[in-house]
Parts: sequence; structure tokens; C-alpha cells
Amino acid sequence: MTPTDSSTPVDVSEAALLQQLADDHTLLDDVSASSETEFALQTRLRKLYPPDLVRLALLTAELRRKGRTKFDRADQMWFDRVGLEQATPEAVARHKAARFAQVRAASGEPVVDLCSGIGGDTLALANSGPVISVDLNPAALWRSQRNAAVYAVSHHVQSEQSDAIAWWQTHRETTGLWHIDPDRRAKAPSRAMRVEDYEPGLDFLRTLIAQSQGGAIKLSPASNFTEKFPGTEIELISLSGEAKEATVWFGTLRREGPYRATVLPSGETIAGHPLDFSAPRAPLGAILYDPDPAVVRAGLVDAVAERLELSRLDEAEEYLTGDAVITSGFVTAFRVLAELPNNERQLRNFFREHPAGQVEIKCRHIPIKAELVRKQLPLGDGPARVVIFARLEGKARVIIAERL
Repeated sequence: MTPTDSSTPVDVSEAALLQQLADDHTLLDDVSASSETEFALQTRLRKLYPPDLVRLALLTAELRRKGRTKFDRADQMWFDRVGLEQATPEAVARHKAARFAQVRAASGEPVVDLCSGIGGDTLALANSGPVISVDLNPAALWRSQRNAAVYAVSHHVQSEQSDAIAWWQTHRETTGLWHIDPDRRAKAPSRAMRVEDYEPGLDFLRTLIAQSQGGAIKLSPASNFTEKFPGTEIELISLSGEAKEATVWFGTLRREGPYRATVLPSGETIAGHPLDFSAPRAPLGAILYDPDPAVVRAGLVDAVAERLELSRLDEAEEYLTGDAVITSGFVTAFRVLAELPNNERQLRNFFREHPAGQVEIKCRHIPIKAELVRKQLPLGDGPARVVIFARLEGKARVIIAERL
């Protein structure tokens, strides 16, 4: 990369700047190897390169570090800030792609990935066959193509710059399988929680379902998906205890449902209608279980309780209980040490008598300020403890526990 007089304005597109960085790694290598402060690094590099190019290099290096939580090969990948935030984590994308692979095993037909972004889902889908990656943003397509090369699946990826709805209208008669990740930031700077505010919106998503062979729609797990997509299977997927996605499966890719909860990396999965299950209620036992967020969001707490032979503590609480220690990705287990009234003085007295080194505070439906509670506790050098605020038989209680 040839250094340039930084005072000279350069009017180039983001995709062109990305290509400059990719063609010669000198600037990126300099950024990655530097131990200077960001200010000092920027000051030095701007004497050698155009400011836009320096900013892009610094951003790329920063996002590659952040991307390690989502992608195994993040150090070689190309991200923009929003693209990385919205990208499907590699483990989740592979889980979804496995279902596509089963359906198209015989035909080998391509999957169309609409609103593909930086290519998180495209990469996983391309492991088992051809993918048509569609996005309106040329810089996003550039990143997707480069990321496909990083994962050695470029031969399976065809990129198309187009509006998602326009591309679908043109190709709907000849294409069978679809994946779409609607934009959640199109109408506001913050992420939209209502499916109606996605782009493309609810009307198009319903049309896609009705007029396609099969596919999947990626939604936020916090979105208002309930009763929005009749006749589909909605799978809530979590990764390492954090809900990552609500996937709407339709057509040939739909399985039993209407709701499913899948926990990764264990891969445990459970499906059904929330009203088909009714777990018994019981007093607090020796072990308290906190259901995984995917289970809670799918409404399948009772289903998991029945499968694991556990009981609910209260009709208004998702926490489960039992006397035996159970190992399952669906729940996190806590050994109960004490049960107290929801009273600050008694809680402080407990920790004076039973010193703890650090305290984790959990609650679901009882309004508390966790940091304020933690500051009021007399902590010392003892073992780690968990303080759980929960309703037991309609009354707010405090449970002292330890993680198992």
C-alpha cells in the first residue's frame, strides 16, 4: 500500500477502501502490531495514509478482536460495527444450516440468504451447498465474499446486490429455500423490538412464508413473534446461556411445534405448545433450577419441568425445584443454603454470620436494584454465594444458594 498525502481528499466508496486494505496488508499489519495509544497511532498513520483509510483500518482491527466471541476465524474476517452486532454467531448459524442441509440433501438446490449482511449465515449454509447471498449494501457484500474466502466456501457463494423484496419477486418462481435476516435498524437508530418495524416488515415475511417452498426467518428473541406467524415453528436458540435468536421455520423446514427451545452448545432441544404441559407446584427443595432463557422465551418451562421431573415454585415464577442434582443444558442448578423473608436487615445479618467473598444476585419478577443490594451486604473472604429473589407460594422470598 503506497502512503498518500493525507491532506489530499479522496472520494472513494467504502467497498473501494476495503479493497485497498485487502490488497496490501501493510496498514492493517501496522495497526495490529502497534502498542501505541489509539491517539498516537492515528496521528502517526494519518501522516502516511488518507484519514478514511486509517479509520477503517482501526475499526477493522477493533472489530476483529470483538468478533472472536462469535467467529472462530474472526482475526481474518471483515466486519462493520452494525454487521458484527447483527451477525449470527457461528455456532447458531451452523445449527440452523444443519436443518437446511437435511432438506436439500437430495436436490442440491441453492439457498437464498436475503439481507445477508457480513455473511454469518451464508458461511454456514455454504458448507453443504450453493448459496445466493443477497444484500443491497455493496460493502456488506464485499465483506461477505471475503469472509467466504476465509472459510474456504467461496465456490459455493454467489453474491447479488439487490433489494430483498425485489429479488424475491423476480426469482420466487424458480427458488425453493430461503433464509432472511430482516433489518432491525432500518427505521430507527436502536434495534426494533416489533416485527412490524423490521425491514422487510411483517406483510412481506408472511407472504414469503405463504408462497415459498420453505425456509427460515431470523428474529430477535425479544421480538413480539407470538401469534404473528401461524402454521410455523418458532425455535428459540440460546448459546452459553444467552438467548440469541428466534428462528421462524416454515414450509418444508418446519418440524413439530409450534414452539421449540434449543440450547447450545449441548444441542438439547424440546418442542411443543406451552398449554400442553403443566408441571406440579412444590415447596423449595434442596436444589433450585433456573431455566435457560430459550426455554423461558419459548414458554416451555413446564415442558422442561415434566421432562426433568421437577416442580415449579410458584405460578408466577419460572424457577424450578427438586431434591436431586440434575445435569441438563435446559437448567442451571443451585444448591439451596437458606431461605429468608424479603427483608434487608435479615439478609445483611445472614451474611454477617456466614461471610461470602462475592455475591451474584438473580431475580426475574421481583423489582430490585441488584447493585444497591450488593453494596449493602457485608462481604468478606468466604466462598461465592448466589442471592435469588423469587416468589414462593405467592410471597417474595430470598434464597441463598451456591452454584453447582
